[in-house]
Amino acid sequence: MVRLLQIEFIKLWNNRASKILITSYFVLLTSIALIAAIKFNIGPVKFHLADQGIFNFPYIWHFNTFITAIFKLFLAIVIVSMMANEYSNKTIKQNLIDGLSKKEFILSKFLTVISFALTSTIFVFVVSMILGLVYSDYDELSIIFSDLEFLAAFFVKLVGFFSFCLFLGIFVKRSAFALGFLILWAILEQVMFGLLGWKVMSWESAGRIKDFFPLESMTNLIKEPFTRLSAVQNIGEQIGENMNFDYHVYWYEFLIVIFWTVLFVYLSYALLRKRDL
Repeated sequence: MVRLLQIEFIKLWNNRASKILITSYFVLLTSIALIAAIKFNIGPVKFHLADQGIFNFPYIWHFNTFITAIFKLFLAIVIVSMMANEYSNKTIKQNLIDGLSKKEFILSKFLTVISFALTSTIFVFVVSMILGLVYSDYDELSIIFSDLEFLAAFFVKLVGFFSFCLFLGIFVKRSAFALGFLILWAILEQVMFGLLGWKVMSWESAGRIKDFFPLESMTNLIKEPFTRLSAVQNIGEQIGENMNFDYHVYWYEFLIVIFWTVLFVYLSYALLRKRDL
């Protein structure tokens, strides 16, 4: 496994575009700390974003994993480009000639996916821990290490999303078309939901089915965190809106994403095995 990872990282590091995208991605993950510096005064009103509780334990685990998941598109580009380059540079054929089996080839790609997701998760954990220790109003260990399921959800979400990108890269062979297909699929999920709710069943039943769609199931792992903020809760109470939503991560949500991950990896292997290279 180490040998397979070494092969992939040598390819990525020798590709200038991939190197820039990976570096930019981790710089952006770190830049979430800049949110703490946002301050502005409007007359007598002084606003400091860090004082609004976004870096309080355990809320910070929810907030940071939700925000940083947005940047996953940078690594999505790397993954689909990684596969496109294999075809355009004919390195995939050369790897197979050199003795790498098709199963090992897919395994090397999936190990890269896991490495990206794991490194991102550790990175977010470290950045969040530092910000929390500096700005959080709570420092009890029981509070600091609660809600860590959001980090697990973040990891599974990235693995699932990158596995989908891996499949698209193999299926389409061209990075631009693969990314276009990814956007098209996101739109298609919303169209399918709309058609189900409009023509086939109730909107509530359509919403339940929508939760099983690939991208939607990944999104559901980490719900939006903004309505958890006390300031938003207070505004909701003043205008008569109920802001008591369910933010928990449930075991069946993990299983749905894991199912899609396994399916995408299997389809990637099946497609490669049948394709004439």
